[in-house]
Amino acid sequence: MKHTGGGQGASPAAPIQPTANASIVTATADSLSDQPHALVRARAFAEPLIASETLDTGENILAHADGVAAILKAIGGSEAMQAATYLVHACAHLNKPQELIAKAFGANFAALAMETTKLVNVQKQARAADAKAQLTEDPAAQTENVRKMLLAFSRDLRVVMLRLASRLQTLRHFASIRQQAPLAVARESLHVFAPLANRLGIWQIKWEMEDLAFRFLEPDTYKQIARLLDEKRAEREGFMEALRAQLERDLNSAGIAALVQGRPKHIYSIVKKMRGKSLDFDQVFDIRALRVIAADVKGCYAALGFVHASFTPVEGEFDDYIAKPKSNGYQSLHTVVRDAQQRAVEIQIRTQAMHDHAEHGVAAHWAYKEAGAKGYGGVSASSEYDAKIAVLRQLLAWERDLSGPASEKARESRQGLFEDRIYVLTPDAAVVELPQGATALDFAYSVHTSLGHRCRGARLDGAMVPLNTPLQNGQTVEVVTTKEGGPSRDWLNPELGFLASHRAKSKVRAWFNAQAMAQTVARGREAVEKLLQREGKTAMKLEDVATQLGFKSAEDLFEVVGKDELSLRTIENMLKPPEPAPTQDDYVLAKKARPDKSGGGKGGVLVVGIDSLLTQLARCCKPAPPDAILGFVTKGKGVSIHRSDCSNFRNMAGGSPDRVIEVEWSQPKNSGGSVYPVDVAIEAADRQGLLRDISEVFAKEKMNVIGVQTQSVKDNRGGTAWMTFTVEVTESGRLNQVLAVVADVAGVRSARRR
Repeated sequence: MKHTGGGQGASPAAPIQPTANASIVTATADSLSDQPHALVRARAFAEPLIASETLDTGENILAHADGVAAILKAIGGSEAMQAATYLVHACAHLNKPQELIAKAFGANFAALAMETTKLVNVQKQARAADAKAQLTEDPAAQTENVRKMLLAFSRDLRVVMLRLASRLQTLRHFASIRQQAPLAVARESLHVFAPLANRLGIWQIKWEMEDLAFRFLEPDTYKQIARLLDEKRAEREGFMEALRAQLERDLNSAGIAALVQGRPKHIYSIVKKMRGKSLDFDQVFDIRALRVIAADVKGCYAALGFVHASFTPVEGEFDDYIAKPKSNGYQSLHTVVRDAQQRAVEIQIRTQAMHDHAEHGVAAHWAYKEAGAKGYGGVSASSEYDAKIAVLRQLLAWERDLSGPASEKARESRQGLFEDRIYVLTPDAAVVELPQGATALDFAYSVHTSLGHRCRGARLDGAMVPLNTPLQNGQTVEVVTTKEGGPSRDWLNPELGFLASHRAKSKVRAWFNAQAMAQTVARGREAVEKLLQREGKTAMKLEDVATQLGFKSAEDLFEVVGKDELSLRTIENMLKPPEPAPTQDDYVLAKKARPDKSGGGKGGVLVVGIDSLLTQLARCCKPAPPDAILGFVTKGKGVSIHRSDCSNFRNMAGGSPDRVIEVEWSQPKNSGGSVYPVDVAIEAADRQGLLRDISEVFAKEKMNVIGVQTQSVKDNRGGTAWMTFTVEVTESGRLNQVLAVVADVAGVRSARRR
């Protein structure tokens, strides 16, 4: 069975060798080393689960875990760290991995295994996206992957070492079986993992990973450089060994205690220098290189003086990283000299402590318990917190590594990979991601809404600062709060600069909106309750009143009443008992109408041939001039006037056609300024303020709204609102113009007369 656990693996050309410092990497947080025989127990626990399983790379999982454990041991990883790699791969084969591992090995092991497993999945998705997009040469394409890795590392720094070692083992695996590694894996190794190892100063992993990844990405170039290195290998090695022995003897004879070693040749480094400086192979200094290990810093400078006196220094090729260490803590003297035959030789001079730190980098910070307050490799790590902060700040500086020549396009546009965001630390050394320009107040809201509301002060790296102080990458932020309270309206003033993130601003606005809403709802509740008392309907449940009006809850009804978006008259009309619908017994026969030119008729309707006959406008279709109309004679209620397209009228006329009477509207001059109630049906996407916006259109058009009914439901479009407005018009032609304006309101899908 294959698994996609994101394992990493290959037999190295220059394998990592154990050093004298055998316990550089130990746990941060709660120590893993408390578990007796953790390595043996973890392997025995995982072996039945993974011994017959393979990764998606084709490598046996148990063999992969063994390889990762060996790499961790070689760079000084403790037994506990080596044990963790077996538990990581066991997770995929357990129903409740966190629970089972915690029970057998403790919560600390379980947390490490789960965090590493999550990161494996994130990286697998990133590789798939990268392969699809083919955005591999631009480091900006790796930004999201880097960001997720950074945040994952911040939760458990041991994940860094496990992931680096696992990826190196995958590359070794493909090299050992002489098969091509997936290009996405090789690219990610070269553009993400190797720069990470460099940022952390773990050069043993960096060099080997770069060479192996380059071997898979550019096999022809790799073979060409390897062949050039091999062509005069015997001659070059004979010369370098003689030079090494002579320099060591001369230094010791001059009273400078030093050990001189050869330096391994890294093919990717040679290619980068050839391409970066347009050099031929013979012009690259890396081909001939020595390393001098002196007893102390004074001895380093003494050895430098001796070397420069014995050989000819190459101008512009000297760097003093002892006086000015690199950002990852690397210290050494670098120089290039020429011998009597003008052959260039690169020489590095450092102490043993500097050398160990160069090989293992900030992984040395994990040794704070063993190193004590003095730290390791010249880096202070007096406490677990200081050690974790030191590593996190190296991770936060990663952007500078990524913003290299390949991101020239990004720099030209003044948009760095992380230029739109910063990373700061909580007092517990957890990483918090914020937008550029964020303040301590933004930080508080990102941690928890309540913390932001109650925030009253802040400390940056222990110093009190104003709340609107912009934060910088890597700062430790601590907020000062009150037990109760809320935000200030000043926080929303852009000129004062309290908030930069949209998320924090929306939370502050939501707080003030909630306060205003509470007052609005209270005002609406009071108005509705008074109306029910006036109408003698106090026995009715408020929820029932809201439901009958088309609202989801009484709170929604109180809100629109409190905002004056719903007239209390609408509620009054709903509370009144409905009039009984006319029946066949109500209808009476009438004589056929005769033409009458005198005009008249109640309600502006002229009944042809019958003067002063009682008329009423039908409620079912609510006719208004100049609608085509017909009349139906009823018992005791005169003539009911319908629109000619009214379905109710057609049903009644079909049953009693002799009760139909012809009618027409009177002339406008005789209408006396009459108004007619008509119903308007509106369908729209449900949103806050919709009722208000539509009502404003009617008000602006000077059209009186005498009733509103609303109903909304959730659907696959997010929510739909149906509204029926009853408005008063003098003629229906004007209504069509207003409905065209209503149709332009945001979210309205249709607006028509019922």
